[in-house]
Amino acid sequence: MKSLCPDLQAHLDEGTTTLAWCWRISRSDGVALGFTDHDRALVFDGTAFEPESGFAASEIRAGSDLAVDAQDASGVLTSDRITESDILDGRWDNAAVELWRVNWADANQRVLLRRGAVGQIRRGRIAFVAEVRSLAHLLGQTVGRTFQAGCDAELGDARCGIDLENAVYKGNGMVTDLLRDRAFRASGLAGFDAGWFAAGTLTWTSGTNAGRITEVLSHGLTATIATLTLLEAPIRAIAEGDSFISRAGCDKRIATCTGKFANTPNFRGFPHIPGQDAVLRYASQDGSHDGEVL
Repeated sequence: MKSLCPDLQAHLDEGTTTLAWCWRISRSDGVALGFTDHDRALVFDGTAFEPESGFAASEIRAGSDLAVDAQDASGVLTSDRITESDILDGRWDNAAVELWRVNWADANQRVLLRRGAVGQIRRGRIAFVAEVRSLAHLLGQTVGRTFQAGCDAELGDARCGIDLENAVYKGNGMVTDLLRDRAFRASGLAGFDAGWFAAGTLTWTSGTNAGRITEVLSHGLTATIATLTLLEAPIRAIAEGDSFISRAGCDKRIATCTGKFANTPNFRGFPHIPGQDAVLRYASQDGSHDGEVL
């Protein structure tokens, strides 16, 4: 049960109310945005809730079990705060959402009704519909380690221990020739072997994609010119002259951990567990049966 401040409770008891909905969305990049269905801006807790965003929401759905409650929030793409490129760029993915009921005549009279996160976003030509999931969606996420042959640590995290800021694992490059929407030739990476940055990350430092991070699919090298192919094409087009920082990648195998990073003591996988081939193996007359490891 929600606890209401005395002033808000007194306002509700009057029968005739001046109430509005307010949504505060905090994106992963630290930007906090406010929207309201009222016809003028409201301000509280340091956030301005703007009315001219074309932002509206469906009814609130809630249950008494552990199912994920959801609410749909829709809006148009004409607002300078909700743009198509930002949605495609993932800036709204899993953003934290707060839903407030506010007396627009006195914003001090308000109550926080629920918290959640932005889920699936369906985008049309001029509008979008975003799913707002309740905090119960966190209960559906896998917690703990996985018993697998490959390493389950992220390259460069505390469990891995590799310093990706070391010049051995990081290179500064610049696009010299655009091959496709996600493939290009680059200068500045001649000192690294082919494949060094495959499965790694690339951070754009200039151009329209500045500040965005993407994954590298493959890394080739011809003479002093590197060829990089990204896993996905950026939302904003790559241009010649765009600069970036590329960091080494890891395919999670024990051989790579040993040969490329000399980091075997920190390998977080189980390379000696039987694989699917052990399940499918069958007895044969010409095989070795001396008791050695197969």
